[in-house]
Amino acid sequence: MFRRPVLQVLHQFVRHASDAAASLVLERSLNRVQLLGRVGQDPVLRQAEGKNPVTIFSLATNEMWRSGESEAYQMGDVSQKTTWHRISVFRPGLRDVAYQYVRKGSRIYVEGKIDYGEYMDKNNVRRQATTVIADNIIFLSDQTKEKE
Repeated sequence: MFRRPVLQVLHQFVRHASDAAASLVLERSLNRVQLLGRVGQDPVLRQAEGKNPVTIFSLATNEMWRSGESEAYQMGDVSQKTTWHRISVFRPGLRDVAYQYVRKGSRIYVEGKIDYGEYMDKNNVRRQATTVIADNIIFLSDQTKEKE
């Protein structure tokens, strides 16, 4: 099933301090995000002057747990936390499909990388923004309506 043993793969990502001093080879790193949730708003297509167009939408993920002294199935209250993620799609084919078929309430799976950036708001205040740059989107609920 796997072509290389797990230790060989992990060795590509992890280097020991002694290896770093002796080696001029750059270390590999990993920036991957996998999200499964529901879309919070219909996507918007934006294009700033001189920049590539981007489709943007929000995605909600939920985390649930039982609180209380006993972790038994029927004891304790169920708590839930919703986290909102900003999804940006730059890839031309995927960007257009996301804009056309992603809908508020749709259940989708998104793969991508996390990106931290800054922007100036309307009051000329510097703000920080975290976004997921989508590489892949899998539609898990019916997508029969196309945006007109």
